[in-house]
Amino acid sequence: MTDTATPATNIPTAPRGNNLRFYGMWAIGAIALVVLPLIFSSGGALTSFSLIGISIIFALSYNILLGQTGLLSFGHAVQYGLGGFMAVHLMNAIAAHGWFIPLPLAPLAGGVGGLAFAIVIGWVMTKRAGTVFAMISLGIGELVASSSLILRSVFGGESGITTDRTALPHIFGWSFGPQIQIYYLIAFWLMISTIAMYALTRTPLGRVCNAVRDNPERVEFIGYDPHVVRYIAFCLSGFFAGIAGGLAAINFEIANSAYLGAAQSGLVLFATFIGGTAYFVGPILGAILVTYLQLGLTSVTSVWQLYFGIIFIAIVMFAPGGIAGIVMMHRPLIRAGTLGTVIPAYLVSLVPTLVLALGVILAIETVAHYAESQGSAFSLFGIPFDTGSPLTWAAAVVLIVVGFLVARITWRRVAEAWDRATTVARERGYLA
Repeated sequence: MTDTATPATNIPTAPRGNNLRFYGMWAIGAIALVVLPLIFSSGGALTSFSLIGISIIFALSYNILLGQTGLLSFGHAVQYGLGGFMAVHLMNAIAAHGWFIPLPLAPLAGGVGGLAFAIVIGWVMTKRAGTVFAMISLGIGELVASSSLILRSVFGGESGITTDRTALPHIFGWSFGPQIQIYYLIAFWLMISTIAMYALTRTPLGRVCNAVRDNPERVEFIGYDPHVVRYIAFCLSGFFAGIAGGLAAINFEIANSAYLGAAQSGLVLFATFIGGTAYFVGPILGAILVTYLQLGLTSVTSVWQLYFGIIFIAIVMFAPGGIAGIVMMHRPLIRAGTLGTVIPAYLVSLVPTLVLALGVILAIETVAHYAESQGSAFSLFGIPFDTGSPLTWAAAVVLIVVGFLVARITWRRVAEAWDRATTVARERGYLA
């Protein structure tokens, strides 16, 4: 009988280039966070960057449940909102009692608030997964949101609880009054939270969470309790959601019932899913896109939520892997050098797809303006339209019908080009 054990000297190690690339990506991210406000220094840009940073932490915390552990929650805003209220109460207590606790530590109190609620309620919630967990999370979310309007001493009723972030002790000469100082505070916690949540995915606990998501029966067979794993993931998710809520309370200097509502839970679900739950970078991309859409569409149209719903339906139907999934699909083609054969088909299909999108937008805006005031005029992309004119309605129908029919033909060409490119990539060993 021979010894087949692999000697320690023969165990393959990760190439040094991979490690340099890995740490280089984090370094580039940190540098980008520092440089961004120096390039885009306007107040609107700083506000947008701050909101994006908060949304990224919130979306990544939600992906610990949905992407890592397979728990669909409709009430994740509870931990977010409670974290915001905890941070506001702490800030007011610091200002009232003169405690020497600087503002950068306030988000940690928000994390503790989200973690405390998760510890108390999570054991019961995580006994079951799937639809049961989703319905329980929805019920508890609505219960806490409605309670925030009743318990005025804790939540401040409809007006919420305000605070003054400049009343806290200054640190390094920073009063945290200017928006750029708040941006750097959010950027600091964004890096810390992102690194911590990524490290969690690489731990044995993160791997077991993936196993519970895929096959809880097998996990139980090898000796792990899926209920305990789901509970720990729920608590960690609540902690980081509380940090995001604490940062939001610092940014706006207020915490109210909107932090706890179903709309907030829907936004984080939308951002996480549209970005892609299968990849760590997915929720980051989704949070960036959703925040910019929310900031941009609210000032352009009154039915911006309808566009969110259409985008969500399109992602579910045609790209369930999200934005990150679409990008990663092309990775083998890039390595094999066959992506160039698909790009011409993409460019051809882009034209009718844009025509279809313009038709849908024109139809939505026409109906919305007609419902508000019959016969009113509006402008779309600099072109005037009249809701009372039959030509406007006919133009919308023609754009939709023609764009849809031509898009179907061109996207079939994309599928054929994709098959040829993937076949070559598979022959070259870049696609399993």
